[in-house]
Amino acid sequence: MDLSRIYESINEDLVRVEEALKTISEVDFPWLGQLLSQGLGRGGKRIRPALTLLAGKFYTYRFLFLMHMAMAIELMHTATLIHDDAIDKSDTRRGRPTIYKLWGVEPAILLGDYLFARAGVAVSDTKNNRCIRIFSETLMTISRGELNQYNNAFNINQGREEYLQRIFGKTASLFSLSTESGGILSSAPEESIQKLKNYGRELGIAFQIVDDILDFIGTEEELGKPAGSDLAQGTLTLPAMLLNERYPEDNPVKRLFQNRKDMKNVELAMDQIRNSSIVDECYQTAKEYCDRACQQIQDLPGDSSRQALIELADFVVKRKN
Repeated sequence: MDLSRIYESINEDLVRVEEALKTISEVDFPWLGQLLSQGLGRGGKRIRPALTLLAGKFYTYRFLFLMHMAMAIELMHTATLIHDDAIDKSDTRRGRPTIYKLWGVEPAILLGDYLFARAGVAVSDTKNNRCIRIFSETLMTISRGELNQYNNAFNINQGREEYLQRIFGKTASLFSLSTESGGILSSAPEESIQKLKNYGRELGIAFQIVDDILDFIGTEEELGKPAGSDLAQGTLTLPAMLLNERYPEDNPVKRLFQNRKDMKNVELAMDQIRNSSIVDECYQTAKEYCDRACQQIQDLPGDSSRQALIELADFVVKRKN
């Protein structure tokens, strides 16, 4: 499915958001400019800015304010990725060397901090106190989620509820921020704002579940990073959780978590999951979250925006990277 077709009603405005993001690299400190160009030039699907703009189209479409919000959210997202790569010591992302790989831990952390601050400037340009507050609350949620993930690395004793809380903090909170802020900035009624917020939350959970599936079944070329990276870092995702539940006495995930240096268990886990019904079960779970997301917006006005969000939910389940 072609994202540009899904984004048809906002394509021109997404280009304007992209152009505004590029101007952030225009600074009077050449090395910082180089770091920013590398960090912001990764491309990607720009799903979060698109969600902000699409959510803002149901009522009064105020592009200028929506653009500032979309920029703030994408800058926050980019900052979290740069920090993640430094923490995980990841060499590649989206098929390109990471900031960490090129320049080391310290520049990566400092660049992430710079982008968080720049995102704060962008969100303040919305001149909307509610958006500024939920932006800050989301940053706290993301940070708490990352601390939770770090604290539970190689912990086999995690349940579904803990997993959902973790992926909400890691991914779904930003999706929820995107759609909620779009509703707020378009002067949507409170009931509609909550429905848009819920849509973003459910879609974000589905998105992360699919990410977790792809970590086991995708190729390095598709993912832009080595497959099995999350498991190698000791992150217990839904596919690994199901494998552990299915074979509680002995399985490669459990063996890896008991001896984290024995990396052959990563390949064994990937093979076992690929050759089971676990992948289909995880996709079904992701689809259920996408269905719940779409149910949230059924009564909202604006057929084109609603259809775009429904098609985006379908894309989330079917994507390969």
